[in-house]
Amino acid sequence: QVQLVESGGGLVQAGGSLRLSCAASEGTLSSYHMGWFRQAPGKEREFVAGISWSGGNTKYADSVKGRFTISRDNAKATVYLQMNGLKPEDTAVYYCAAGSTRYVSREIGDMRYWGKGTLVTVSS
Repeated sequence: QVQLVESGGGLVQAGGSLRLSCAASEGTLSSYHMGWFRQAPGKEREFVAGISWSGGNTKYADSVKGRFTISRDNAKATVYLQMNGLKPEDTAVYYCAAGSTRYVSREIGDMRYWGKGTLVTVSS
């Protein structure tokens, strides 16, 4: 069983930066590929970024490529999402998730554990 806790969300102006963290309060993250997803008001949850268990493979949604960076520290059981150049359309609740597939998946159905989310609001 893995319990995930996100932090780092908040209110930021367009063009600003935030760094989200996702820590495992119980269990270890080293056996899982990790992902960040987001859900804006009135929209479906969508993939943002994913990273393999070793950190050697990453994937990004086209909408955040070049602006967001996912990383992980398995010793600290923590995954990060550095968000730069934030836009109002990035406003959403951001969720951390752990997936048990051997590859980095963009699919919600492949994620086994979820955090409760952290709200990011980008003002124009």
